[in-house]
This record gives sequence, structure tokens and C-alpha cells, in this order.
Amino acid sequence: MSVEWMEQNRELFEKIIKCGNIYANNHHKVVNLGLYNDVSLSQIQVLEYVLEVENQKMSDIAKRLGITKSALSQIAKKLEEKGWLEKYRCNNNKKEIFLKVTPQGKNVYITYSKAMHEFFFKDIFDISKQIPKKYSDIFIKMFDIMADKLINNLYKEEEKIYTKIL
Repeated sequence: MSVEWMEQNRELFEKIIKCGNIYANNHHKVVNLGLYNDVSLSQIQVLEYVLEVENQKMSDIAKRLGITKSALSQIAKKLEEKGWLEKYRCNNNKKEIFLKVTPQGKNVYITYSKAMHEFFFKDIFDISKQIPKKYSDIFIKMFDIMADKLINNLYKEEEKIYTKIL
């Protein structure tokens, strides 16, 4: 049976789905960096986002990562227990919790990112340099739409989707 609803981009979307599934099954698994305690992909992503944008609320980090606030809270707790992350509140905003990466957490992230660049991302980045900016902008827009639909529509409008199908 032909799967026509994916149109001419079936192979591309199949690869996107495959990568998403592999990530979903592995993001919580830990790897050993040798110098540090075990760390998961989810934990590294949190360290990366906090390092990238300082003074960001936990709710904003969760939204950017596409995870729930409670999932972020669990990851942050593990990172805090390892001494890699600190939680704090601002004087002018006692309600919101903010995150800060410790010097040890920064070292973990640097070690991990160097290893992952060589082991995993180098080939991908080399290939991606061949993509003209206008096309990478199209991919960015496409992934933004996909993420938005997954977060905001898929589960919230489940009945509408099934009603349209039937």
C-alpha cells in the first residue's frame, strides 16, 4: 500500500521520525565521560540551555526544550544533586525559579560537547555546511511548525482530529 499522505517527502519524514524515535528511547540513558559521573542527553541539554541564556526562568527553559515543567524539575534536581546546577530566586520575583550552571557543571558540558562533536556531530555539521541558508531557514520553519503542532495541538485537540478523520 502506498502511503500517499506524506507526499513526495516520504523519505525525509521517515528519517525525521526515526531520529525522533531513537532520541525518545535514549535521551534519559546515561553515558560515562570518564572524568565525571554519568550524564544523560536530557541533562546535557538543560546545562546547554542554561549556559546559553542566563537568568532564564525554569518555565521558559521547559518550553524551549519542549518538555513539561515537572520533567525539567526532575532533571534539575539530579543536576543539583551532582553539584552541576544551582536553583535561585530573584529579589524582584520570588515566585519563579531560575537556574545557574556551576563551574563543575560547565566543565562537564565542555567535556561532553567536545566528545560528542568528534564522535557524533562532526560529520553531520560538515554535511550541513552544504545547505544554503535559505534552505536551512525552510527546515527551521518546518521543525518549528512540527514542534508547535505536537505541543499545542496534537493532544489538546485529539477529539477534533478524530472527528475530522471519521
